[in-house]
Amino acid sequence: MASSAPPPARVGVGVLLVRQGTRDVLVGLRRGSSGAGTWALPGGHLEPGETWERCGAREVAEETGLLIGPCQLCFAWASEGYGTLVLRAEVHEDAHARLLEPEKCTEWRWVQWPDALWPQPLFHPLALMLASGYEL
Repeated sequence: MASSAPPPARVGVGVLLVRQGTRDVLVGLRRGSSGAGTWALPGGHLEPGETWERCGAREVAEETGLLIGPCQLCFAWASEGYGTLVLRAEVHEDAHARLLEPEKCTEWRWVQWPDALWPQPLFHPLALMLASGYEL
């Protein structure tokens, strides 16, 4: 009898984009995927052989048109075969996110970190990060 191996874990990478000199972070309203109708950080799935940093930079560029430099791991969460890594990166204080994948996100919005008036509901990993007390 052959044993079946568990499916490989999927890893999502989100990017906490912070405008330099501010507490502004970018969130988008998800559509057409898990978490549709929730507000989340830009990001997506880690591709085979891709580094976290490369994935974060690629996803941010594909979704918003913004180019990011160095980033650092600032939060991680895992649950039953799925993990989420959140990287922090800074962008110029005048950075403007474009809606480049409208089938995945309906709008981008800069919000203060943390702010009780954030749009709701939040994507689960982002809600966990806020609840953890993470500080910029």
